Amino acid sequence: MRYRVPAFLGAGVAASALAALLGYLQKTPCSAGGAWNTFTSQFRDACYTDIYPLYYVEGLSKGQVPYYGHPVEYPVLMGWMMQAAAWMVHSVSDPYARGKDFYDVSVLLLAVCLIGGVLATAVTAYRENDSQGWKAALLTALSPGLILAAYINWDLFAMALTAGGLAAWAWEREWLAGALLGLAVATKFYPLLIFGALLLLCLRAGKLREFGKALAGAVIAWLVINVPVALTATSGWAEFYAFSRSRGADWGSIWYLFENYKVPVVGNSALGRLNLISSAAFAIAFVLIALLALAAPRRPRLPQLCFLLLASFLILNKVWSPQYVIWLVPLAVLSRPRLWAYVVWQLTEVAYFLGIWGYFVYLYRAPTDGGYTGISPGWYFIILAARLLSLALLASTVVADILQPERDRVRASGTNDDPAGGVLDGAPDRLVVIWNRGRRRPAEAAAG
Repeated sequence: MRYRVPAFLGAGVAASALAALLGYLQKTPCSAGGAWNTFTSQFRDACYTDIYPLYYVEGLSKGQVPYYGHPVEYPVLMGWMMQAAAWMVHSVSDPYARGKDFYDVSVLLLAVCLIGGVLATAVTAYRENDSQGWKAALLTALSPGLILAAYINWDLFAMALTAGGLAAWAWEREWLAGALLGLAVATKFYPLLIFGALLLLCLRAGKLREFGKALAGAVIAWLVINVPVALTATSGWAEFYAFSRSRGADWGSIWYLFENYKVPVVGNSALGRLNLISSAAFAIAFVLIALLALAAPRRPRLPQLCFLLLASFLILNKVWSPQYVIWLVPLAVLSRPRLWAYVVWQLTEVAYFLGIWGYFVYLYRAPTDGGYTGISPGWYFIILAARLLSLALLASTVVADILQPERDRVRASGTNDDPAGGVLDGAPDRLVVIWNRGRRRPAEAAAG
């Protein structure tokens, strides 16, 4: 029988290519106009990227290998991508031209990641029906927040691996899902939260064996990537972990807002206090989400729980960079909350993208600079608060869908219980929380 390639895959490639192009064009005032070499101009033109300066800061321009020749503030697989791009441009003699070429090569690699991440997200949604594959592809690729943040850093690499892991899980390939998610953790640490969601849902469904396969695959993949570097370049490998612990409240975080307004207790800038309070706040959020996962009338869908865990992590984390929107977009699309809430969130992400660079212009402008003077702290913190609240609002609509399953657009279609859930899709509950006793199980509710 001839296999038909779903049409949404072609649409996903086209939309992703358009998004990649738009993201590149957004950076052209810097990449073509030389604004990267004028400190405030790159903020005034809103075209800043970490990729270009880190080529020099991380020693790549001097031929230093990440972790061995120079400690790098990213997990190993991210450092390998940086090294791959540096190797591709090493023959260019002029250091300035080589840095621009490094950026261009990195953009090409990230564009491939963008296409892969969009297609994986669409394939995950496709288990419901073909139209959902179309929607997932277009909503992910054409997300304004994702397009603007695409080339600030290398986060699209982690997003692609995470989306691939979720797609593999949706199609009941637990070992592959774990391996991809393990590689994602070796790129950015946020995919660890996916395992938190899987553990809770597999515990409720009695699918711990399948969870164990995914976890084992992840551990093996992570060890294969990390152990050789950890053993042969220990101090360079450990830089990421030391750097994460030593960072203070960064721009974009709720703690930065609290510190600016000197809010009692939570506005304390002491690093030890900040680490304790931010970790405790997320621990409380995790417990509340765990209770929701185990006691909701129907078992939450996997993307819903992943989105809630990641959203709460970002809201309560001491660092929330503009590019982290890339992490959230595929999960938000698969969660399928109310469209108006998604649009509001995207608008505030766009506002924050412009606001943070305007705030930097205000902070770092020289006395001789004329023209645009940036955004004052008052306006910046209003935009920051709006971004926090819009994500919290979006998360609240997901919670409402979990507590009232009849509101959930995926389950209301009656096609699947949890299209992204893999072995969880339609599985009866094995663990019944006491205050949930007597309610119908997912499979019974779907059939009723």
